[in-house]
Amino acid sequence: MPKLKTSSSISKRFKITRRKKMVRHKAHRSHLLEKKSPKRKHNLSKTVTVNNCDKKRLMLKINN
Repeated sequence: MPKLKTSSSISKRFKITRRKKMVRHKAHRSHLLEKKSPKRKHNLSKTVTVNNCDKKRLMLKINN
């Protein structure tokens, strides 16, 4: 059986930590930033762990 390719779109958007948690960046940080406050932009730049229900789906998709 041939090797399964990793989904490149998912591998670019999500990172897996040593403890097998999935980490992602928050949305709304690419454009229209003038009207957003510095505090809001700072909070949007932080990384967030993916929920367990989403993590299961992503782990299945990552090797397709």
